Amino acid sequence: MTDSDPPVIEQAPKSSRRVTLSTLITVTLLSSVASGVLGFFLAQRHGTSGSAGQGVSSGAEKYQCPMHPTIIQDHPGECPICGMKLVKVPNSPSASSDAKAASAGERRVLFYRSPMDPKQTSPTARKDEMGMDYVPVYADEMANDKPSVPGLSAVEIDPNRQQLIGLTTVEAKMAKIGGSWRTVGRVVVDETRVHHANVKISGFVEHIYVDFIGKQVYRGTPLFSMYSPDLLAAQDEFLLALKNRGILGASSASPLAQNDTLVNATRRKLMLWDVSEKTLDHIAQTGETLKTITFYSPANGVITKKDVVHGMKLDAGAMPYEIVDLSSVWVVADVYESELRFVKEGMLASLTLNAFPNREFNGKAAFIDPMLDPMTRTVKVRLSFPNPAKELKPEMFGEVVLKGTPHEALTIPADAVIDSGTTHVVFVAVGSGKFEPRLVDVVKSNGDLVEVTSGLTVGERVVTRANFLIDSESRLKASLSALTDDAKLTQPESARVLPATQASATASALGAPVSAPTVAPRRKATTAPATPAATAHDMNSMTTGHDAHEHHGAESP
Repeated sequence: MTDSDPPVIEQAPKSSRRVTLSTLITVTLLSSVASGVLGFFLAQRHGTSGSAGQGVSSGAEKYQCPMHPTIIQDHPGECPICGMKLVKVPNSPSASSDAKAASAGERRVLFYRSPMDPKQTSPTARKDEMGMDYVPVYADEMANDKPSVPGLSAVEIDPNRQQLIGLTTVEAKMAKIGGSWRTVGRVVVDETRVHHANVKISGFVEHIYVDFIGKQVYRGTPLFSMYSPDLLAAQDEFLLALKNRGILGASSASPLAQNDTLVNATRRKLMLWDVSEKTLDHIAQTGETLKTITFYSPANGVITKKDVVHGMKLDAGAMPYEIVDLSSVWVVADVYESELRFVKEGMLASLTLNAFPNREFNGKAAFIDPMLDPMTRTVKVRLSFPNPAKELKPEMFGEVVLKGTPHEALTIPADAVIDSGTTHVVFVAVGSGKFEPRLVDVVKSNGDLVEVTSGLTVGERVVTRANFLIDSESRLKASLSALTDDAKLTQPESARVLPATQASATASALGAPVSAPTVAPRRKATTAPATPAATAHDMNSMTTGHDAHEHHGAESP
């Protein structure tokens, strides 16, 4: 080599450069995978320590993530999910008392359930997603596998809680029932006491004495005066008959009885036209006709209809006034089909009104309608009530009590029965704060008491207040019992399940044998994810191909 020759730069073999690059890529990928596996393993370790922290004694300190309540551990730290600092959890007095009771052998805890969702259960004491303590479920509470009422179960309530919710019980006892039935009634006019003041002849009204509706009138009260040519002619006939009787009476040839017949005929004609006796006597005494004739009220009552004014012409058959006697009224009561068999004509009844809260009006059943109302499915019963002081006014509403003959039967308060529409359920106190549901048959009720034909015996105590709260607790317990009958509880519903790939990676890092995961068939073919080794091999192949391409390009002219 001479000094003029250019320096020769030695190049490393290309095969050695390719090996170095492939090794670098493989190491980088393996480091990333190892970091992910290690992080996942640490997260799982924190979760396991949190779960184990649930099993520690209630006196041990616990730390919980504010955002993820399922992350619990026995030492301070950070949440492996969100990175927030764990907060110290105060000891739960309920959990400690449950643990002490379980250790003492008093009551055996089967599992714990969420107070908000009974389907979420756990074999150990824990908190739900809202931070609320799980409620223990004891073995003695689940002893009744087959409740007497479907969907309900016996419940146990301590005396302090009974006082808190206002629970009261009443003893089932024999009493008289069935003697009265309550319904609503409406005061109406007695149709047998309605009178119409009409005219038999046509004429013209000259004067009106009763000029407004609602005025009280009595029998013989003047209503109106009317001029009628027919009445005037009839008066002339009456006076002529009287004059002829006087003339013929002086003659001994005419018998007195024959003369009286004509007078009586004309007098009767005026009486049939509603001319009063007083008016006829006045005409006979004065011997003069009257231009207007006054008509009087035929009965006592109030004016409910007025169809006459001064100067009005009235035709024969017109009805200027309607008079209703309110000294006795009807009360129309609605009786349902189920109670119709107890109602009889002549049975006593009482009526109370809002207008007179401290008064009770007594009457009796006068008529039972033979037809049933298809709209209300009730039968109208007419009750007759005396009304001398006119206190009962038509269209008033009130409460009617039909009084029958009571009989002796087993009774309980109506508030004790929970009516579901098809069944009647009561809760019976069996002692020691325990209440069990019971199906009963109810046949009669008088509003306050109900008659029970089966399901109870004399002396048993039933719940009358807070029974709906007990019903809710009973249904909740029955649903928990159904869950335990289906399958044994192994883990809480909120337990985490690791994906197959992460589980395999974690097992590999721990040195455990890895089983091939079962892949569910899919509708469309997808490309399987690349493993680290495959990725490294593909990168090596790509690098080798690229270098080979460069080498080929360098050698080609």
